[in-house]
Amino acid sequence: MLENLKLALESTAFAHLTVGNIIMISIALTLIYYSVSRHAEPLLLIPISFGIIFANIPADVTGILDPPTSTQPGGLLWYIQRGLFMGVYPPLIFLGIGALTDFSFLISNPITVFLGAGAQAGIFVAFMIARMMGFDLKASASIGIIGGA
Repeated sequence: MLENLKLALESTAFAHLTVGNIIMISIALTLIYYSVSRHAEPLLLIPISFGIIFANIPADVTGILDPPTSTQPGGLLWYIQRGLFMGVYPPLIFLGIGALTDFSFLISNPITVFLGAGAQAGIFVAFMIARMMGFDLKASASIGIIGGA
């Protein structure tokens, strides 16, 4: 039985973990526990913790970064990287943030809708001024986002 356990540990990524990897994975697990048990910013800490765990898995052994071949599917982080390069994640993130928006303050105090409208107008005006000053579209969009603050 000990031989089987030794063989299992040697044939997986556990044999290639360093002390630093173990420390960082334990920190990530602690953050997950803390965020779930104490309700301390779970929308922020849980994704960060999973990122810490993924970053500390030895990629050369697990194949988590490998691209797909004709016989093998790709690694998980390869697909995540494809989503980043194709620009899929920003719309999904903003869709999720929009779905989590709490409108109870706005319903209880309707005059605050003018604050939101002012911020949107600031974005539009800053974007248009940046375009008139000769900035390209991407730079103007970045300046416009700052204009809403």
